[in-house]
Amino acid sequence: MFELFQTDPHSHARRGRLTTPHGVVETPAYMPVGTQATVKALDPRELTEMGTQIILGNTYHLNIRPGMDIIRAAGGLHRFMNWPSPILTDSGGFQVFSLAKIRKIKPHGVEFRSHLDGSLLFLGPREAMDIQRVLGADIAMVFDDCPPHTSGPRELRAAVERTLRWARECREQPRADGQLVFGIVQGGAHAALREECARELVALRFDGYAIGGVSVGEPEPEMLRAVEMTEPFLPADQPRYAMGLGTPAQMVELVARGVDLFDCVLPTRVARNGTAFTAQGTFSVKAGFNKADFRPLEEGCQCFACRHFTRAYLRHLLNVGEILGARMLSVHNTHLFLKVMADARAALGGGTFAEFRREFVARYRPTRRVLQARGTE
Repeated sequence: MFELFQTDPHSHARRGRLTTPHGVVETPAYMPVGTQATVKALDPRELTEMGTQIILGNTYHLNIRPGMDIIRAAGGLHRFMNWPSPILTDSGGFQVFSLAKIRKIKPHGVEFRSHLDGSLLFLGPREAMDIQRVLGADIAMVFDDCPPHTSGPRELRAAVERTLRWARECREQPRADGQLVFGIVQGGAHAALREECARELVALRFDGYAIGGVSVGEPEPEMLRAVEMTEPFLPADQPRYAMGLGTPAQMVELVARGVDLFDCVLPTRVARNGTAFTAQGTFSVKAGFNKADFRPLEEGCQCFACRHFTRAYLRHLLNVGEILGARMLSVHNTHLFLKVMADARAALGGGTFAEFRREFVARYRPTRRVLQARGTE
């Protein structure tokens, strides 16, 4: 299921291959977020051409719309959205955090008031795994309790105990054919809780492990530390997934800390606001200095947007509200995130990851307002 090919002698970075029912994922890898059975503004052909290996869907949102009756009748999520490659589905555990105002935590799951019409719906380990079985996800996530980063020791302890109790129940539920199931480590910034949660989950023998409770509003050093506190207790021969992370520089730093899989909403989310990612950081395409700039978004980039359009033209599209502007920025940003991971894989393969990491992080200058990577699209 997971083969480890290479490790970096200067860090915890590694290169591997994850085999799923719908194909192989070369790691480290970035997963574009397709919450509603689509990666916003991008179609399957574009995603495939830019090197997308796997995308992410969401249990909570797909259960509400279009509903499992439709997905079942369509033959599963892959056929419904015409995506032939692997899919990982979030269990809905993140919505326990993000929809805190409209939910109540119960012993066996969470009661939500639908964010659409206020109707009651219940999501717990059994429900989450059943939905993901119907979806036919290649990788299903256990249902967990993702606490805010401001939680105190008592709240963190309760969240870890619920996460472990629910993980045990998820472990016993039926799966789709060949479906992999990943456990999720919680514990906030509390090292002992992270270790306890990781050890308990590993004892349950899941197919892979995610580091949860990150990118939930905490400062970047705290996020990096949470990964560092968790990684030593995860099996070296199984995939590791940092949920909801991150910027390009964060992903490179987390690869160096032993992470294999990432998802992040930023590429398409900030594209709709006119922000472009580059290997040097981000910039606003709407800004006046681009008005007569006939260069591509990033010199040397081979994405469709950079090969065919200029900053001046894309600025014009964004400022007059034309959809093509947001689409082309989504193409460029997603292409960049995928390329960063492809470059990391190549550097690992060539034994030059230490140099790649040092040079990439040194030239990358993030903007202060593009910090929150976790969310739904």
